[in-house]
Amino acid sequence: MERLMPRSSGQRCPDGREPIDAEHFRNVLGRFASGVTVVASADEHGRPAGLACQSFASLSLDPPLVLVCVGRTSSSWPKVEAAGRFGISVLAEDQRAVCAALGRRGGDKFAGVDWTLSRNGAVRIDGALAHIDCAVQSVVEAGDHYVVVARVLELTAREDGTPLLYFRSTFAKGIFR
Repeated sequence: MERLMPRSSGQRCPDGREPIDAEHFRNVLGRFASGVTVVASADEHGRPAGLACQSFASLSLDPPLVLVCVGRTSSSWPKVEAAGRFGISVLAEDQRAVCAALGRRGGDKFAGVDWTLSRNGAVRIDGALAHIDCAVQSVVEAGDHYVVVARVLELTAREDGTPLLYFRSTFAKGIFR
C-alpha cells in the first residue's frame, strides 16, 4: 500500500503547522468515490439553470433534509438559489454527457439535455436514477463553497441502472458488475 506523505509550500500557518497543499488535498480526497448529481431549477420564465455536483449527502430523516456543497464561483447557483426550490438528479452511468454539459461554464448548459419540470418547480434530468425535489432551507459560506441545506419535498427513483461515479479525478465504472 502506497503511503502518501503530506506536501506543503514550505510556509507555516500562524499556529506553526505546515499548510496543506491544494493539489495534494485534491489527490488524497479523490480517493473517496462519489456519485454525481445535477442540482437544477427553473426561473419564472421556465428557463433551467443548474450545475453538476458531486458533493451531496442525506442529512436528516426528521425532518427530511439533504445537503449539497456548491462552489462560490458558480454562476449557476445564484439562479438556482433565487428560485428557492431545486431538483437533485442522481445521474446514471450512461449520463456522462449530461455531467459534462452541466459541469461546463457559461453557454446554454441544457442544450441537448432532456429534462422535466416537476410540480414543485424542480428541474429533473430525464433518465436519472433518482430525483429529489427540494426547498432551500439555509445557505452557509464555508471556505470557497456554500453548504446548502435543503428540505426534501418529494422523492422518486427507478429500480434499474447503475450510478455515475467519480473517483480519482475520473469517472469510475464496473464497480457494481
